[in-house]
Amino acid sequence: MPGMGVADSRGRGAGRCVVAGLATLVLTAVAGCGSSAGPPGSVRTPAGGSPYQAHVVRLPFAKPAGVFTDTNGKPFDLKKDTAGHPTLLYFGYTHCPDVCPLTMASLGAAVKKLPEQQREDFRVVFITTDPRRDTPKRLRAWLDAFGKDFIGLTGSWHTIARAAKRVHVAVVKPKPTKSGDYQVTHGAQVFGFPPAGNQTYMFSAETPVQDFKHDLPLFAKGVRP
Repeated sequence: MPGMGVADSRGRGAGRCVVAGLATLVLTAVAGCGSSAGPPGSVRTPAGGSPYQAHVVRLPFAKPAGVFTDTNGKPFDLKKDTAGHPTLLYFGYTHCPDVCPLTMASLGAAVKKLPEQQREDFRVVFITTDPRRDTPKRLRAWLDAFGKDFIGLTGSWHTIARAAKRVHVAVVKPKPTKSGDYQVTHGAQVFGFPPAGNQTYMFSAETPVQDFKHDLPLFAKGVRP
């Protein structure tokens, strides 16, 4: 089930990152999970004929809007600049010691298995939850280890938090101390938005790479659940 990554980053990034309980908003959304019907915004575990391993959001979230700054230092309109492309969206930070790099590594491995045309069409978007340290240059260097075409975005905390809230991902504004030690708390779900239509998919923090490899080709083709 969807988890919330709680990252405790200290100094140069050493620390711990654990998968904790659901964010309050997501917990509310998942109430009734697994039944044939559920409240708006709930998700269901793959069953009954859905070809996907991902959870399918019953009342789809619209792709968040907002203008960010990409790794080239240029404006990036999240909704406009990913329109017409299968898009995967993740909130995290580059100093995270485990959950974030593991998730991005799994996405990178899955995307590399796609046929060239599908691979070029995909948009993998990483929005930092640590804009103080995650400069465009830092984001680019970190993301290159997972995918040269992965999109890294930063911006004001207001822009980041508003986008996260739109998909019910919990984020907490980092509070730097004089020593430079501070926590970065963020939801660890990956959201998928198909190139057309209004369906939304949600991958939990524990999603194994084989599930991404299974789902991404279907997702790119616009296969309905």
